[in-house]
Amino acid sequence: MYEKREGIMDVYIYPQVKDEPSKIPAEKTADYLKRLVDITHSTGTYDREKYVQLIHDICETYNIAKGESGFYQNLLMEKKNEGEWFCDYDNGKGDVLMIKHRIQTNSGAIIIGALYVEKDAEPLTKEDIDNLFLMLRVLTGFISRFRLQAVVERMGFHDESDYPNFRSFARKLFMINEQKKLPGMIAVHLDLHNFGIINQKIGRRNGDIVIRNYFNMIKNVIGDDGCVSRLGGDKFIAIFPRNIMDEVLGILSGVPVCYGEHGEHKVEVSAAVGVYEIPNSFVLNSPGDIMDTIMLASHEAKKSSENAVVYYDESMRLKKDRLMMIHNKFYESLKNGNFLAYYQPKVDVNTKQIVGAEALCRWNDNGRIVPPIEFIPILEQNTEICDLDFYMLDCVCRDIRRRLDAGKEVVRVSVNFSRKHLVDVELLENILKVIDDNDVPHKYIEIELTETTTDVEFRDLKRIVYGLKDSGVFTAVDDFGIGYSSLNLIREIPWDVLKIDRCFLPLDEDDENSITNIMFNHVISMALDIGMECVVEGVETIKQVELLKDNYCDIAQGFYFDKPLPFEEFEKRLDSKGY
Repeated sequence: MYEKREGIMDVYIYPQVKDEPSKIPAEKTADYLKRLVDITHSTGTYDREKYVQLIHDICETYNIAKGESGFYQNLLMEKKNEGEWFCDYDNGKGDVLMIKHRIQTNSGAIIIGALYVEKDAEPLTKEDIDNLFLMLRVLTGFISRFRLQAVVERMGFHDESDYPNFRSFARKLFMINEQKKLPGMIAVHLDLHNFGIINQKIGRRNGDIVIRNYFNMIKNVIGDDGCVSRLGGDKFIAIFPRNIMDEVLGILSGVPVCYGEHGEHKVEVSAAVGVYEIPNSFVLNSPGDIMDTIMLASHEAKKSSENAVVYYDESMRLKKDRLMMIHNKFYESLKNGNFLAYYQPKVDVNTKQIVGAEALCRWNDNGRIVPPIEFIPILEQNTEICDLDFYMLDCVCRDIRRRLDAGKEVVRVSVNFSRKHLVDVELLENILKVIDDNDVPHKYIEIELTETTTDVEFRDLKRIVYGLKDSGVFTAVDDFGIGYSSLNLIREIPWDVLKIDRCFLPLDEDDENSITNIMFNHVISMALDIGMECVVEGVETIKQVELLKDNYCDIAQGFYFDKPLPFEEFEKRLDSKGY
């Protein structure tokens, strides 16, 4: 028969009930209930052996052939039969379902308890069934609480892929700290190298298997003395004793990892690793104290092409503090006009006349002129560099406008724009607006752009250069040769100017048949043949000037003629008609 009670479905299935008193002593049933209460109401972890023994005793006393329980996290998982089933007693003869008890918790979880009897088993009495039902309800309630605790544990301390998460790391950290074992431990942050490429090569499913196997390799070495947790994607953090550091770092530096149905394939996996050796003086206030250090070291490791394992030292903290200082002061300095446009002349090597200039940024920080190497790389980490670029363009346009209004000679000035701008779909319009708002003829402005690293950036760069050219604004490819330049950069994009980096410029002691000389000659020749204007940066000696003349490259920029100058000094150079 079936019976519903307040949303709880209890299913009784049995051929017949003996209408007679139970032969099982009441004190035995009472003892079972007491043992159930003792087990199910205990705090902390329960005694698994006592629990299983109790189930065996109950089943044998009441002639139950099998007892099992099931757990589903929600109704959908129950419908799909995606849950956990546990059988604590089975004599192999449980053919007939006798009692099934199902409950649904407030959180939506489903818990089921079921008892089976043999097909031809002697019927139980009504009293026996009621006692069994009472005990099954107690057991089901306990299973509900115990399983939900496990779910909460898993959801709270594991991510969606069942990796231990940051909470798990933090909990282990505090446990180690309470045990006074934190000094001397090693904390690491690891970022797997080029895992996007690995995914493309072997597929995301195999990539997930590789990450799991790599994680397990690290976990097996660390054991229970530490932990390894995933922050997300291919980024992990770990803490472990110093005595296994070499073994762990050996894995992180690079090992073959198996994948495939039988583990027959292998791929090399390594990581950029930030390491913090926790000193005896360390005081843990929050997990962030550890995270800050290993993240700083990991960041340096990612930038390093030679050393993928970087140990934290205090200079990294000082560097971060300076970075934060620059970010905090940037917009106030921008508003107050503390960033200045300096002009480095571009000189015709034949006539020694100034034919142009490059605007270079300097920061007047409380009277100290800060060179760009100290702040430009920091601003390039986000979009602050874009605001600075437009500020510089506006400064240049205002300086040009002042000279035009005074009836003085004006030369074309180039302004650097970071590749960060390429995500701005209105970049072309915004550049032209600044120029036009200052009423500067387009021919006096040159926009310098660097090479790109992706196909998407390349398409955006191509669109911007075409747009500027159509508008009469000059464009230059900056630092040609300093990176991994493709000839497509100058074949497909209609640049006006090719700026050749100093790395291509031969030194005075270089032989004329050296690779540097040969490459320099050919790059100049190629650029001139396709109609590009050439500007060579970093010209510092008379011999280099003569080399430019010999190769028909007319324009030089460098300390041989002048360093970057404040606008007032640059004006004097212009008014004096050159060098």
